[in-house]
Amino acid sequence: MPFADELIGTPAARALIAGLRVAAPKARLTGLRAAEGALGPLSLRERSDLLRDALLADLPGDYASLAAVVRTAAEESPSFTGWLIWPVTSAIAVKAVGDGSSGAFDDALALLAELTPRLTAEFALRVLLNHDLDRALGVIQGWTASDSPDVRRLASEGTRPMLPWAVRVPGVLASPKATLPVLDALYRDESEYVRRSVANHLNDLSRREPDLVVETASAWLAEPGPDAAATTRLVRHALRTLVKQGHPGALGLLGFAPARVDVTGPLLVSDTVVIGESLAFTASVRNLEPEPARLAIDYVVHHRKANGTSTTKTFKLTTQLVPPGETYELAREHSFRVITTRRYHPGPHAVELQINGVRAGRADFDLVTG
Repeated sequence: MPFADELIGTPAARALIAGLRVAAPKARLTGLRAAEGALGPLSLRERSDLLRDALLADLPGDYASLAAVVRTAAEESPSFTGWLIWPVTSAIAVKAVGDGSSGAFDDALALLAELTPRLTAEFALRVLLNHDLDRALGVIQGWTASDSPDVRRLASEGTRPMLPWAVRVPGVLASPKATLPVLDALYRDESEYVRRSVANHLNDLSRREPDLVVETASAWLAEPGPDAAATTRLVRHALRTLVKQGHPGALGLLGFAPARVDVTGPLLVSDTVVIGESLAFTASVRNLEPEPARLAIDYVVHHRKANGTSTTKTFKLTTQLVPPGETYELAREHSFRVITTRRYHPGPHAVELQINGVRAGRADFDLVTG
């Protein structure tokens, strides 16, 4: 993934300035020029916020005047696209909320839908959702019938309970059923781009409302639409967190019934692993049932924390249909390469298998510094 400065950096700031000069030639844009040089130490969202605030300062008129400038820039400047759209749409949303009128609010929603194909307006949409959830959802529901897959996706992605990089919407978190009409309208969408967003949205919901999500997924599978395979893929992706958690309803819905198996392993190549290297292990799973067994095989790593306690993380391994009496052999290497999203602490660790949600077999090892 690109670094933050490759997404909202100097090129994006300069493209924003160039587009606004076309639309508002008399504006001095001193705030944006100053912001261009101050992006360096900031996170991605902080960069967007900085450019948003500079834009609002450089164009201090009312909502209607800002919306007019943005629409003109979008029409007349070819470079008015890409990551600069994040701060632009955020400025539109903030200005509309500050205006306080229903006309500005509704026009801001329309303008976000106009701009979303140029990148996405999902982050700015949160501002409007937080201001008036019911009014926003009423408009967003209409987007599900749009001819544009970008706008249809915005309906799902912009209302996600746990949208990455975005502010939370407490109203959505408190009313988990509020966005289900949007998802119900889109789960059979012809666009994989849209369906993927629906799956991620439902997966977000599963972290708080697992039973509601299983109920919803079950209803979708019962009415999959013309492309049943696509609906099955969507549901499988939407339930991925619940499957890792061993949720019985999710596993059963996907065909992973409880199974009698005999597990050997995991067998470690070495019981000492150096940070930066990989843990290698093998295992075998024998089906003791008289019928073929459909198995979701995952593994769980017990990580040592800085305070000496442990935390677990589940990793997908494979799904297999194992005939009666037969054995499935598996091998895996799990990397302990240093990454920015996880910090490793030397000391006792462990790895377990998880089969159809049930833990089976455990091997302990020590993680050490090189």
